[in-house]
Amino acid sequence: MPTLSTYEKAGIPSAFIIFADQQECWKEAARVNGLPAARYVCESRTIPGHIDVERVIPELMDALTRPLTPEEQKRGKWEAPKDKRILFEGTLDKAQDFYEQTDVIPSLQNAPFARYTDGLPVRVPTEERVAEMLKGTSHKPDELIIYHEDHRVGDRLVQMGTSGNKGEPVVYMPVKRTATVEKIATIAVMAGCKPEHFPAVLAIAESGGGCGDGRGGGGYCVSGPAGREIGMNFDVNLLGPGNPANRSLGRAAELMWRNLGGEIPSVNNCGVFGVGLANCFPENAEALPPGWEGLNEECGFEKNESVLVKIGSNTGGMHAAAWMPGQYREFQKSGHSGIARRLGLKGIPGPHNFLEYIRGFWVDGEGGFTFLMLPELANHLYEYGFKTKAAVYEYIYKRSFMPLKEYRLHSVPDVWTNAWRGIEATSGKHWMELPEDYMVPACPSPEANCIIVMGAGEEQLHWMGGASRDAYSIDAWR
Repeated sequence: MPTLSTYEKAGIPSAFIIFADQQECWKEAARVNGLPAARYVCESRTIPGHIDVERVIPELMDALTRPLTPEEQKRGKWEAPKDKRILFEGTLDKAQDFYEQTDVIPSLQNAPFARYTDGLPVRVPTEERVAEMLKGTSHKPDELIIYHEDHRVGDRLVQMGTSGNKGEPVVYMPVKRTATVEKIATIAVMAGCKPEHFPAVLAIAESGGGCGDGRGGGGYCVSGPAGREIGMNFDVNLLGPGNPANRSLGRAAELMWRNLGGEIPSVNNCGVFGVGLANCFPENAEALPPGWEGLNEECGFEKNESVLVKIGSNTGGMHAAAWMPGQYREFQKSGHSGIARRLGLKGIPGPHNFLEYIRGFWVDGEGGFTFLMLPELANHLYEYGFKTKAAVYEYIYKRSFMPLKEYRLHSVPDVWTNAWRGIEATSGKHWMELPEDYMVPACPSPEANCIIVMGAGEEQLHWMGGASRDAYSIDAWR
């Protein structure tokens, strides 16, 4: 939408093809991009393309050639609505009712949707509670949330409505709101955070909160001393309920999604299923193998600095590999179990590279992986010969190469390669010039992967599609 709206503003006639069930989302996107009456036609989700095009083309040509009406000629910079300062005065019971209001959303088949919350009860943000939360930072209440480092990744952040440049305000999509420290304090109170959590909450706000691409969810990893300082859970169940710091930090991101991003499913957010409650968990840097850097160091910070790393997903959501602890132990100790038999290592003592056992790499997807890895597994990789995380990343990258004839059977490359009319990075040649047996990587680079050593439990492995290297300083918000 941002690119095509630029064409229209430059005087190049444009019309957009969408699905009928996306019209509300489309109107919001057009309004945000300064074209409130942009033209569109609707294609079908079910009619075969070569048939549907005969129906769509006449409508499309009409939309491109019909003179613009005065309403359609209107242009202008989108200005986010000015939010009222809402800190309720009255009894707590009435305040609770106020913050738990819902609106009926017609495009959600008249289902109610929470106006200020994530749908769960919240701690009412009174003046006194917000003032107490603000004691957790030296930053002024009216100070805007800004970027403390440059955070541009290609065109991604620009497309999501923000510059990503150091010193610039963070803009929350889709309504392009900005936020002050006090507003984040209000959200932190609602989420159940404590003042000592507040610098981490502000780092979440700097990262864009739960707004991102509009679907919410995702995850956040705290690297550095802050995790232990605020009492985060480093051990079993660190992705589950129970620990106040882990849980309330993740919930703060969800409340930013609603109150800063202004997200309403089917109105300005077309994610079909949505994503569950955001997780916030700590890195267990004390359990790293020798020579392995923590996330803070990987992202250019010092070992004693505290940072927040946003964990994303771009290959289909959460994936997991797990095995019976006894089976994995026998595989590493003596070369027995089904894992060893699959790898042809029966009877051969470890250490072994358990990554070779996993078949889920790039079967249906592409890109890098963020591994949430327990210390025992990380140490087995170290003992096997991976003396740095970078060595593991290089191994994963090299493993991702596949013949072009197989890569062409994947879905996302149709987009990544500009419909196979672009340039292939490893050869520098046009995709259409390459032979079918040419080997191409499904993982774009070694750095597209990320390992987070976490927890201290038994042998399990989880990973999320889509590695993140974008870190936000917690110390900058103290």
